[in-house]
Amino acid sequence: MADTLEFEEPVAVLLKEIEALRMLPRTAERDGEIASLQQRAQSIRAEIYANLTSWQRVLVARHPNRPNTLDYVERLFGDFTEIHGDRRFADDRAIVTGFATFHGTPVLVVGHQKGSDTKQKIYRNFGYARPEGYRKAIRAMKVSEKFRRPIVAFIDTPAAYPGVESEERGVAEAIAYNLREMAMLDVPIVVIVTGEGGSGGALGIAIGDRILMQEFAVYSVIPPEGCAAILWRNANRKVEAAEALKITAGDLVEMGIVDEIVREPVGGAHTDPMAAAMLVDAALSRALEMLSQDPVNVRLSKRYEKFRQMGRLGSAFVDASAPPGEP
Repeated sequence: MADTLEFEEPVAVLLKEIEALRMLPRTAERDGEIASLQQRAQSIRAEIYANLTSWQRVLVARHPNRPNTLDYVERLFGDFTEIHGDRRFADDRAIVTGFATFHGTPVLVVGHQKGSDTKQKIYRNFGYARPEGYRKAIRAMKVSEKFRRPIVAFIDTPAAYPGVESEERGVAEAIAYNLREMAMLDVPIVVIVTGEGGSGGALGIAIGDRILMQEFAVYSVIPPEGCAAILWRNANRKVEAAEALKITAGDLVEMGIVDEIVREPVGGAHTDPMAAAMLVDAALSRALEMLSQDPVNVRLSKRYEKFRQMGRLGSAFVDASAPPGEP
């Protein structure tokens, strides 16, 4: 089936049976058989998704039907008014920004947009943002700060766009600037990784007070294929690399990089976007309510400490392996 992944073959077989039965004349007996097959498919899918490997989670995070930022905007936010352009070069369509309301509260929404079909994916550059996208994002965030509006950022990108024109226009500087400026914005910032959180392309709009992550999303400094190509000169070792990178929501909560896992419907957000949106809605509501209780200086201090703490585990490993007397 077009909507099933390679490891969902048992489910795909049942779905084909259901499709074949639906093409036959409808009877009470046949309806019962279809319902039984649907229940069985759901049960098998739940068992499969309860035991996914790291690489399988990467495949789910990349599913072409996985909801994008604008899908969540449509379901969760009201009065959305999009903001275009960085006022320096162009409007990057891979990043969406705009003011909206969330349960009556004015907020700014920022997020990557991959697109839903081939035409949209090309239009959105497959979610690969150029420097003007990050400059547009921080411009909108500073306007949001001026009007005291919380910021909600949706992360779903393989990486920042690595093309020559992107480098010529300063993509590294644009991301670095965003890291610094977002760390100092005095309004609440909630970040949610909804698909791929890829490298600096993700981090460029992902500095926040609360970092949420959907159950089957991934968040990493490099894609597994790239990691395998660099470490072992063999991209086919991507499954091994995915495991070593510790890119799943569970891994990242354990390491203190992510604050909360947002559960998804059985089979992933792409199987039921509305149910996925409702789970995101509850998590965002909790996060914004929690952050509204802290004074600005306390919130900024916590944000600073959150990101300063990241990487200390890795430093400890380096220190332990260094010769005596060396850092």
